[in-house]
Amino acid sequence: MLNKMLSSIGIGAAKVDTQLYKTSYTVGEELSGKVIVQGGKTEQQIERLYLSLMVTYEVEQDDKKFTQKAVVEKYQLSEAFLIQPNELKEIPFSFQLPYDVPITKGRTRAWIQTGLDIKNAVDPQDQDYIDINPHPLVLEFLQTVSEIGFRLREVECKKAPASIRKRFPFVQEFEFKPISGEFRSKLDELEAIFYVSQDQIEVLLQIDRRARGFGIFEALGLDESFVRFTYGQGDLSSLNSRLTSLIRQHS
Repeated sequence: MLNKMLSSIGIGAAKVDTQLYKTSYTVGEELSGKVIVQGGKTEQQIERLYLSLMVTYEVEQDDKKFTQKAVVEKYQLSEAFLIQPNELKEIPFSFQLPYDVPITKGRTRAWIQTGLDIKNAVDPQDQDYIDINPHPLVLEFLQTVSEIGFRLREVECKKAPASIRKRFPFVQEFEFKPISGEFRSKLDELEAIFYVSQDQIEVLLQIDRRARGFGIFEALGLDESFVRFTYGQGDLSSLNSRLTSLIRQHS
């Protein structure tokens, strides 16, 4: 009876540990590993075993920034089961990372959070941080924009208005600074948001022109243009000329 009472407050209760086969992934890649559940000092009913893919994003409120957590996906690994005292259960898993998960660049963090739902007890958890790298087509864009004369200055995952976001309350914004070439004297910056799918990238570009005259363009909000376009593997040979032309039209 005493062991059951202690287990209900987390003392001598079941523990959970997730072991990933690796910690660095590309969006859309298969993530696999195993969950080890170690029984405590008394029999316990496990209602549910689940994994959550978690990320952080920035929220600005009253001129202050703070970090928020978001669940990207949640995966249930088992139905209810009994774990006996000191029993060891290994549960393998494998799932595909979503294509639209943000990458771990800048202050953005991602991790797998494992949880056990235990009846009438404190639910144990485990966190395993991972690195998430860009889709190959996004890497092609980054290379192309570098060839045009831009340098990646910042990547920020932040809360966004509903008009530009999709599944999540945030978007991940890539900010580029012109450092050479024809746009160095014409643009302040270039910002890109990528909407990633398996074979295609949709890009929302914000082209921020240098203010001319006495700042009238900035005052009226006319120094910024927004452009949407999509590309896939078959468009890579013309991506440089296409991107240059789009930026040129709005600079």
